[in-house]
Amino acid sequence: MSLVEIRSATITDKGQIAIPRDMRDAEGFKTGSKIAILAFKDRIELRPLKQVSDRIATAIASEKSLAKHWRRKEEDKAWRNL
Repeated sequence: MSLVEIRSATITDKGQIAIPRDMRDAEGFKTGSKIAILAFKDRIELRPLKQVSDRIATAIASEKSLAKHWRRKEEDKAWRNL
């Protein structure tokens, strides 16, 4: 995929950013659509969830249901340095 455009945004104190309107109008970024957030060592990518492979989409979809069992202080402390 080739780079189409570069824009800047400001991160709020809640960690939120606004995606410029013309970029939101791209396929898969409509209001209410789900996106995948991919974190790499040197960047973060936002992609329409439908573009992510089924294998990764399943993991993302189950994140919310598993969070109630895995998101405890004890687990956070145990996994922090791995």
